[in-house]
Amino acid sequence: MKVAIVGATGMVGKMMLKVLEERQFPVDTLLAAASERSEGREVIFRGKPVKVISIMEAVEAKPDLALFSAGAAVSREWAPAFAENGTVVIDNSSAWRMDENVPLVVPEINAGTIKATSRIIANPNCSTIQMLMALS
Repeated sequence: MKVAIVGATGMVGKMMLKVLEERQFPVDTLLAAASERSEGREVIFRGKPVKVISIMEAVEAKPDLALFSAGAAVSREWAPAFAENGTVVIDNSSAWRMDENVPLVVPEINAGTIKATSRIIANPNCSTIQMLMALS
């Protein structure tokens, strides 16, 4: 599976990389994307360096999945571009949480709200997810 991490050099992006590694998620190709100031840097994934590319390069690579942790403005601008290319976007920002056309999902609770045609999926913030898990 080709996976893009948008915001790969940030704190949450680095944690996403770590979790993908720990969970042995089936990543064949990792696209580490970030802002212009981070392009060319490297992140480590599965013990190997991965060069950070622009978000546009990641869109053009047509990943199967894009995990966003780069803030609402970046998500509003770039998530639709990935989605138009057939990529499933999981957004960690507030950008899509109130959009009636975008499922707001906590997988353990309401993953069934995701349709085969869903290309952008939002998730609640971290404290809300914890509370919902406890209530569920």
